[in-house]
Amino acid sequence: MIFGMIILLSIVAGILSGEHFHSFMAGFGIAAVAIGTAYWLAFRATRYPQLALLMLLVAMIAKLGITVTGVVLVIKTNLISSPFIFSLSYLFFSIVVSYGYFKLREYQMSVAEKRNTVVSATPIKRTATLIAPTTTTPQI
Repeated sequence: MIFGMIILLSIVAGILSGEHFHSFMAGFGIAAVAIGTAYWLAFRATRYPQLALLMLLVAMIAKLGITVTGVVLVIKTNLISSPFIFSLSYLFFSIVVSYGYFKLREYQMSVAEKRNTVVSATPIKRTATLIAPTTTTPQI
């Protein structure tokens, strides 16, 4: 349901911003790359939990750097014809891409949890068999 709503809103927004389609697509592209990079950096698996805050800070700085670099490049090439459409597109798609990545993470966690569950809860009964010692009597 939510996925359908996101697709519908994206299509309607793309149609309504027809005259400024380059601004719309620039906002989408920069948001997707910036959020994807930040997600990749923030949720890295590490052996040291103390690095979690550092990884979040690095992800935030990378997102900011990609956004600023993308905006500067798009402005230099004169692709933005409407800053309003660009900013709305960037805002909308940053929310949508964040939602998508968190849904992906939720799916990955559920798959990992299913892999780690106990298959059978019945205990295994172990039986021990004693081997009787064989004694031989010396033959004379």
